[in-house]
Amino acid sequence: MHICALRKHESHTANGRPVRRMRALSIVLFMLFSLLHGAAGRATDEIENLRLKFAVLKPYIENNQFQRPLHLNSVELDYSIRGDIYAVIDYPYADISRLLNDTEKGPANLCHIMMLHPNTKYCRVVNGKNGKVLSVKIGNKYEQPLDEAYDMDFNYRNDSIPGTGYLRMELKSDAGPFSTKDYLIMLRVVGLDGNRSFMHLSYSLGYGFVARTAMKVYLATIGRDKVGFTRLDNPPGTEPCYIRGLRGVVERNTMRYYLAIEAFLNSTYVPPDKQLNRRLARWFDATEKYARQLHEMNRQEYLHMKHEEFQRFQSMKGQVVLQDDPKR
Repeated sequence: MHICALRKHESHTANGRPVRRMRALSIVLFMLFSLLHGAAGRATDEIENLRLKFAVLKPYIENNQFQRPLHLNSVELDYSIRGDIYAVIDYPYADISRLLNDTEKGPANLCHIMMLHPNTKYCRVVNGKNGKVLSVKIGNKYEQPLDEAYDMDFNYRNDSIPGTGYLRMELKSDAGPFSTKDYLIMLRVVGLDGNRSFMHLSYSLGYGFVARTAMKVYLATIGRDKVGFTRLDNPPGTEPCYIRGLRGVVERNTMRYYLAIEAFLNSTYVPPDKQLNRRLARWFDATEKYARQLHEMNRQEYLHMKHEEFQRFQSMKGQVVLQDDPKR
């Protein structure tokens, strides 16, 4: 009787909803586990690859022309260019993650970083259809009304996985000024020890015939004296020669963004009311160490322009007060 009763109960349960719900729940849990396991596996692979990159580049990072622990590389394809910087930065991974990996503070702090670039006139975070978007206005290197600047929307994506000690985020924009396209700014960071982290910054863009023609005209006229950082072979005892053209363009901008990230991180260790001044001064002073490539204006002009732009930034309700003020 006991066994028959049990079988009757099982049959009733099998024909009812409880079993179907349990099966559905099991499938959902299995799929979730598979996704998490796959994501964690990819993160592990990327962490290992980034650490391997550090081991391979270590001799170049420790001995280079920059007087900084970094390595810069660029590549030009048929209709795209990319610059990459690999650098050791003297900031704990925990602090970097707190400032850049947070769902709300991360995108807003990226606006602070982008605003240090002379061409960025405005930046704020808005909600897009697929997540956060950095709404940016790009202009010339001097003071400029916003209605004369070019609108760019960077889709923000954060692929970092909590608990892995690995940060990975991207900013993508389909279109830019002068018919440029496919902009990608990618940042990857992994901790090295308690006080240092290893960072990979990649900056790339594509262009069509119109944009290529416009850039060639610029490089042959206003930008004819502009150079990048890659040294070319030249006879011993002569002045160093540097890469020019489109690779020079992408190398300069990659370096500007790298120095902006470093200046932002450094500024978060002082009281909030002193952070903007610290950030602007540190970025400008760092760029002047590479004046051959990056000098555009004097210190007073840059500080005045950026103070005006940040004041406009605040008055238009841009994302400004974002500090997490970690203490070392």
